[in-house]
Amino acid sequence: MKHLLFFIIIFCTSCKTLEKNNYDNWYYLDFQKDKIPGISLNKWYAEIKDKKVKQKEIIVAVLDTQIDISHEDLKDQLWINKKEIPDNYIDDDKNGFIDDINGWNFLGTKSSNYIVWTNFEYIRFIRKWKSSFENKTESEIDSKNLKNFKIYNWSKKMQEYYLNFYKTKINTFSFISKMYPRAKDTLKHYFPNENYSIIQLDSMYERYKLNDKTFKQRMFDLDDDFGALIEYTSIAHSYNIKSVYEIKNKIIQFDSIINKNLNLDYNERVYIDENNQKFDNNYGTNKLNMNIKNIRSLNYHSTKVSGIIASNRNNKRGTKGFSNQIKIMPLVISASGDEHDKDIANAIYYAVDNGAKVINMSFGKEITLEKEWVNDAIKYAEKNNVLIIHAAGNEALNTDKFQDYPDDYDFEKKEEICNNFISVGSISEKTDSLFASTFSNYGKVNVDIFAPGENIYTCIPNNKYELDSGTSLAAPMVSGTAALIWLYYPKLTAKQVKDIILESSVKYDLDVIVPGTTDKKVKFSELSKSGGVLNAYNAMLLAEKVSKQNQNETKLN
Repeated sequence: MKHLLFFIIIFCTSCKTLEKNNYDNWYYLDFQKDKIPGISLNKWYAEIKDKKVKQKEIIVAVLDTQIDISHEDLKDQLWINKKEIPDNYIDDDKNGFIDDINGWNFLGTKSSNYIVWTNFEYIRFIRKWKSSFENKTESEIDSKNLKNFKIYNWSKKMQEYYLNFYKTKINTFSFISKMYPRAKDTLKHYFPNENYSIIQLDSMYERYKLNDKTFKQRMFDLDDDFGALIEYTSIAHSYNIKSVYEIKNKIIQFDSIINKNLNLDYNERVYIDENNQKFDNNYGTNKLNMNIKNIRSLNYHSTKVSGIIASNRNNKRGTKGFSNQIKIMPLVISASGDEHDKDIANAIYYAVDNGAKVINMSFGKEITLEKEWVNDAIKYAEKNNVLIIHAAGNEALNTDKFQDYPDDYDFEKKEEICNNFISVGSISEKTDSLFASTFSNYGKVNVDIFAPGENIYTCIPNNKYELDSGTSLAAPMVSGTAALIWLYYPKLTAKQVKDIILESSVKYDLDVIVPGTTDKKVKFSELSKSGGVLNAYNAMLLAEKVSKQNQNETKLN
């Protein structure tokens, strides 16, 4: 369906620079009013007046990491399974999950612990195919396995590259840990408040080395080369490191990546279920936040994503989500590594069977071992009128050439497998050549739409908030909009909601730098299927129009 009223093209001739104090809500602003390319959510709320929701609540399942369920902006926004009696160790609703009051953790171990590190998918791929492909040439491989053989060789190269990469990181940070105390002390002579930038550090040696006696005394009496000292201090500064303790934590993390993420002999799955080939759901735990110390990512990511979708709009704290009637169903499938296809599929089934209308998936990986498992689950969601929103990825790649899983596209048949899947790229607040985020994946076929994903102010654990960027934060903008549409127009189908979101997008007439390049430019419209940017206000107007059309057609029939 085409609704020309909502096909809006904006020529950016009077674009406004974003003020610093608007960073906490720029993505809710309206271009026509504020000259900022937000999604016009504030405009929608300013104009709806007495419009009543027709649905008491809409559930959005967030397939992600652990989540801070006690956060001040989220604690009242969680889905509650009213059919389950808390903490009685009985599966009261007979759904196969014991005491699943708010959701499920598919990474819970058999000993009621939690998996912190998982293999990268290409390590699992090597493990699966090693006995078949090791030391073989292409001529020795059966044609039906040739594709897997090529992926296997690519996986081996990835493992080799990143093993060397992180070993170098460990050596670098070990050296930094020795030099950092002296470097900080020396730099304090020039920057008493320690407010130096990376650029200042990089230029400091050239500026002072020939004409500052104090500088030479302080630096050249050291055993270590000053150039290396400044270089490594810059590296520490770029990681926002402010102490030797933090440096040592980085070394521990790099060591874990080598010995767990990249290690063929480490298989975390044995702690979760005995046989990952068995497609069942008899594993995991109801614990959604186990608070493991020193692993920052374990509950940060889902807390950020969920905060964008449904943070409390009325408590005058932090941020505002799309509606207080949107409830988050946390489903934990992600840790420090790649997700298992089994967990992705089972989480989708869980979400659909327990009432979710929208599924947010802000994760991705380069290859997949069991794509059909996930495809079947996506089709199950389609059959049950559930919309899936997926972050396009942050590798600055063209996903028409380089797949990012999960996806909805069959590359061999060159067709989509379903009509309930939206892939989301990221834009910045800059209406110039850097409009498309430099990190964002893109694709005229496999990315459907763009949404704000830079400098997004959202929840983090312990009742705190921060700015962050990534397509992970652009996807929940679309999830929140889809949920908002269904609150007011619950009879729309998933396909209709998808079409509404894409067709109501705003088209910006901009030449933008293609992500991953320095100077290659294309029309922004060439980076996605819709060619546009999410606009919640337009989507709600179009949803109302389509809903009325549905009602008229029903009357005629």
